[in-house]
Amino acid sequence: MNCPWCEFTGPPRPLHAHLGTVHPDVVRIVVEDHRQSYSIECPHCGESYSQFIKPRGRDPGFLDEHDAQIRLVALDMLVNHLIAEHIAEHIAEHIAEHIAEHGEKTP
Repeated sequence: MNCPWCEFTGPPRPLHAHLGTVHPDVVRIVVEDHRQSYSIECPHCGESYSQFIKPRGRDPGFLDEHDAQIRLVALDMLVNHLIAEHIAEHIAEHIAEHIAEHGEKTP
């Protein structure tokens, strides 16, 4: 898997660790009406995922204490999205191209 923001390439777990170490700032932390949530957007398609931070999301110190873990959860959602939507889409396109070129024989 390729990092959407740099040259890093690796399997899902190392990519997840890389994102958490090098690109944690791509996760937005939002505080609205005394509720905290995180949000992340796919740089490939723009689809976003947001979730309220529970159960102690109203504790002002909770966010500071658990910031890295919260960002890792959001980055995990992004890696899952990349696998499900973009890698699967790429494989389906490759298979369709192969069928168009060679008939229904499997690659």
